[in-house]
Amino acid sequence: MQALRHFLLALQFFTRIPVTGRLAEWVGFSPAMLRASAAHFPGIGWIAGAAGAAAYAAAHAALAPSLFAPLAAAVLCCVATAWLTGAFHEDGLADVADGLGGSADRERALDIMKDSRLGAYGALALVLALLAKVSLVAVLGSHSLLAGAAAVALAHVVSRFWPLCLVRALAHVGDTARSKSKPLADRISLQALGAAALWCLAPLALYAWIQPVAALALGLLCSALAALWMARWFARRLQGFTGDCLGATQQVCEIAFYLGAAVAVLRGAA
Repeated sequence: MQALRHFLLALQFFTRIPVTGRLAEWVGFSPAMLRASAAHFPGIGWIAGAAGAAAYAAAHAALAPSLFAPLAAAVLCCVATAWLTGAFHEDGLADVADGLGGSADRERALDIMKDSRLGAYGALALVLALLAKVSLVAVLGSHSLLAGAAAVALAHVVSRFWPLCLVRALAHVGDTARSKSKPLADRISLQALGAAALWCLAPLALYAWIQPVAALALGLLCSALAALWMARWFARRLQGFTGDCLGATQQVCEIAFYLGAAVAVLRGAA
């Protein structure tokens, strides 16, 4: 029951799905619970991934056999996941791009990242990230509907595990009192990280069963390398992470998974 409470708290924090009324009273709230909910971030990926995959499959099936069906389906998939999550992680990506692109000075970069206004670097990062997602999911969908939908479902789960590794490896450097990552200011425990990994097992097994193992392996490798690169970047530029860094990492790792899966699927079909 305590694990369910933590999951519902994560659901309330990271999606638009309402947890209100008696259910909210039963869930309760405390800073410790919010920290514990981090173990269930990949579980939120189950919901976001399922919603994205369903939107993709429905649009692809409705628009087939049009040549542009995979592209239109990929766009609607991104619309569905961005709406469901309130574009929470996309906002982090934009803030990181504005901060680290706007100043080489650490303190100045952190100040820029706190600014809610969107700058040129942030706008460019959002546009390029969305183009990358749409094009790569469309490439997968051009191979088969299943390839696109399965990649979307798994990418959302895996990409929410890697930011927790950053929390474990780096120090929190944001304004803890006002930060969106306030519950993660303390480093995540190995037990919580293990619980997060457990959330990934079933989607990984299902993907390996319905898609080529090479697509899973290359997708995971690209996603892991992207997480490592982001961690090194944040350690060098900021000497730690902020909540925006976690959102940016999720976005980059999601795109990296699509890239690896697309390369493997298309090379296997060649």
